[in-house]
Amino acid sequence: MLLSLAIFALLGMVAGLLAGLFGIGGGLVMVPALIYLLPPLGVNGNALAHMAVGTSLACVSLIAINSARSHHHRDGVDWRVFRWLAPGMVVGALAGAAVADSISSLFLQRLIGMAAVLMAVRMFIEMKPSPSRELPGKAGLIGVGGGIGGLSALLGIGGGSLTVPFLSWCRLPMARAVGTSAACGMPIAWAGTVGMVWVGLDEPGRGAWSIGFVQPLAVAGIVLGSLVFTPLGVRLAHHLPGSWLRRAFAVLLMIVGLDMLLTA
Repeated sequence: MLLSLAIFALLGMVAGLLAGLFGIGGGLVMVPALIYLLPPLGVNGNALAHMAVGTSLACVSLIAINSARSHHHRDGVDWRVFRWLAPGMVVGALAGAAVADSISSLFLQRLIGMAAVLMAVRMFIEMKPSPSRELPGKAGLIGVGGGIGGLSALLGIGGGSLTVPFLSWCRLPMARAVGTSAACGMPIAWAGTVGMVWVGLDEPGRGAWSIGFVQPLAVAGIVLGSLVFTPLGVRLAHHLPGSWLRRAFAVLLMIVGLDMLLTA
């Protein structure tokens, strides 16, 4: 148990370091890694991808609290926008968890692999949406939140890779877009975690100590490691060449994504 906890803490350190360096959430780092690390705890192939997604969401649900608080202290969260995105994100995340439960572990693994490949391409060529429209109204924000929440819960991520481009496209200043996205990670991850716990309660193949599709031992190690190393990543980001680091990570993400797409 102690060895497993140490390994998950190491994953948390890597995820936190990369999150600080590249300004991304840890979900697309944690989910592929968890698919490789959970089998020794008794998680079998039928539940493996679902356990990785649920565990990642549980980690994000805790990490997002500190992230949102830090951005709030810097006046980086647009709570007006958050107020209307959040309800849709909660409903979407619960729906995403239900959809994840209805598809096979292998298909979910392929979906996560595809998301990793697309994110790698986006990071490598530094795609940035040009601000071209205003924020939609309340109903529009709720609808967009539902879409972001559903896809994020399905992939086990906090939604930053979707929310930030959308808010930037809608002319929200980048600092406010990042901070608001950090706050939006809370309702997505909280609702997604509840959903993955609920749909996984009676599923076989989840391994020891699991709570639904969440592995508490992995959550404890990852959260501890990420909380320690995220500030280090932020500091390093100000001293290392950002474009080179971003592209190096994109290559790593591409390799992981292709491996998940090609491995049965």
